[in-house]
Amino acid sequence: MSAIDKPPAYPQQPAYTPQQPGYPPQQPGYPPQQGYSTTTTIVQQPTVVIAQSPFLENPVSTQCPMCKASIITGTHYVTGTLTWLACFGLCIVGCDLGCCFIPFCIDSLKDVIHTCPNCQAQVGVYRRM
Repeated sequence: MSAIDKPPAYPQQPAYTPQQPGYPPQQPGYPPQQGYSTTTTIVQQPTVVIAQSPFLENPVSTQCPMCKASIITGTHYVTGTLTWLACFGLCIVGCDLGCCFIPFCIDSLKDVIHTCPNCQAQVGVYRRM
């Protein structure tokens, strides 16, 4: 047999003692056995909370943050982003100059301001956009 035909000689592997599978048993109240340590990792996933405003088109029952009275809000309408977009949209479509101002007369296109009837403080806003 030539040197090419012989398998290479490998060094003898060290003998290992068989171990039990898993972790060694630990008794409660005692520190971990030598060579072992315990680490507890708690991973908390972030939660997303989407707060929806209770203020819509209609008056709502709430507590005024200024005078602390239990109230039903008063509402009034103001020109907002949606009103202006509707006006510009009508201009682009080709309506004449007078028709472009119609959105300023429609309350359902305006933002709603909620106020306290006692102290007249602004309690909330409902924006259409």
